[in-house]
Amino acid sequence: MARDGSVVPAEPQATVVVKKKTRSWVLFDATGQGSMLDIGKHEIMQRVQIHARDLRIIDPFLSYPSTILGREKAIVLNLEHIKAIITAEEVLLRDPTDENVVPVIEELRRRLPQVSFFQQQQGDDKEYPGVQHDIEVAEEDESPFEFRVLEVALEAICSFLAARTTELEMAVYPALDELTSKISSRNLDRVRKLKSAMNRLTGRVQKVRDELEQLLDDDEDMADLYLSRKAGSSSPVTESGPANSFATSPRIGSKISRASMATVRVDENDVEELEMLLEAYFMQIDGTLNKLTTLKEYIDDTEDYINIQLDSHRNQLIQLDLILSSGTLCLSIFALVTSIFGMNIPYTWNSNHGYMFKWVLTVTALCSTIIFLVIIAYARKKGLVGS
Repeated sequence: MARDGSVVPAEPQATVVVKKKTRSWVLFDATGQGSMLDIGKHEIMQRVQIHARDLRIIDPFLSYPSTILGREKAIVLNLEHIKAIITAEEVLLRDPTDENVVPVIEELRRRLPQVSFFQQQQGDDKEYPGVQHDIEVAEEDESPFEFRVLEVALEAICSFLAARTTELEMAVYPALDELTSKISSRNLDRVRKLKSAMNRLTGRVQKVRDELEQLLDDDEDMADLYLSRKAGSSSPVTESGPANSFATSPRIGSKISRASMATVRVDENDVEELEMLLEAYFMQIDGTLNKLTTLKEYIDDTEDYINIQLDSHRNQLIQLDLILSSGTLCLSIFALVTSIFGMNIPYTWNSNHGYMFKWVLTVTALCSTIIFLVIIAYARKKGLVGS
């Protein structure tokens, strides 16, 4: 209100726009239809019903090891650059613009429609009588959606690591051969860098192998990955007609409940399909690890050979130093004698026989030579100097 009593309208409040942090995802459903999404973590958590700690596992800014986690309605997948959330009906793949993720997207786009084609033909059986048999065969051989996506991811990561191993082998073997032929600082630094790259790659392959081995050793963890089975067992089943009359008897009802629980338990413990899938890629990643192990052994053998060569050169230098030291000692004896007799000191035996100094030099040189030969012979006898 102003001083004159008039009412002054209030100023409108400034609106604060809070920009949510979003990430790029690519979404594929069971029919192979893909779409790009830019959504935040809260939308992702509500969509797939996972916790924030599970979402942090696939955060590219955090260094989590390779992990395959089975949750109630989703599979959290973190395999190197492949970071995905798989449900029974769709898959969300992170960072679709990454050059290493693009082949995975293309493979999902290529594989998923092949199975969904037979599902779309079920409504046209009257027009195409011969398709019914193909549909039945496809349904018998069809794996759950989550397993097909998991297979694409495992195949991609195993092929990626195998390709990196092959590239490393093509670089390491020539470098080691060149180092063996010529030991130089340049070759040593090159092999050092390649060995560091090999150790890093071995650690990455080992993490993937350990995760697959851990899954294969635990049937409960593998059973958690059956999202389609869990979705089917959680759906309510209603019965009508005469079947409801059995529920009036407590004894019959209890027997039916026990039988149904036993059936569900057997189905939940049946992990043969997933076990065969994981074993196939476990053998593939284990073969890649064996290649890296062989490469590491070759590098270690080359290092041992280089050390033997260096020890041999060091021994030759020690032998040369021993010979030079022995020669220096003998020359020092000769120089000592000649310096003593070269002083301006009167000698009674040298006054009448001036040629006596020549005999002193000759005898001193002969004695020094004999001492040198004795030292070398003793060193050879003890194995200090090669023959």
